[in-house]
Amino acid sequence: MIIQAMREKDYEAVFKLWCEIKGFGIRSVDDSKDNIARFLRRNPDLSCIALLEEEKNGFEKGAIVGSILCGHDGRTGAFYHVCVHPYFRKMGIAHQMTQYCLDALKKENINKIALIAFKTNDLGNTFWSHYGFTLRKDANYYDWSLNENNQTKFNK
Repeated sequence: MIIQAMREKDYEAVFKLWCEIKGFGIRSVDDSKDNIARFLRRNPDLSCIALLEEEKNGFEKGAIVGSILCGHDGRTGAFYHVCVHPYFRKMGIAHQMTQYCLDALKKENINKIALIAFKTNDLGNTFWSHYGFTLRKDANYYDWSLNENNQTKFNK
């Protein structure tokens, strides 16, 4: 498996991956090609993809089978859209990508990371708790959309 920085040119393949994951939420505006490109330019070399080194499970060599959007605000790092294609789970890919992003954030002198995992995402919640992330019970997460067109659609 090759783990490398996500680039704007990877958008179509990453978006296709997102669309193949059951329960994955895709926002109509935030996850558009233009907005992901803006995110990647604002956070260069922090996000990553996992590429196959050889053909496997009907996927071509070089196919993107995992991704993490990673950024920071100068104080706290954040992970978004962490995913691995179902055919390639339980192979350590999420761990490799997470380590890539943790190392990249450390280089930026970021000392803390926040992420959101939906309560119904049992696989993700188990992964993050085993990885050492702590579920906070002392804070509430609030959300307010500034753009009424930015709707989340969950894959079935």
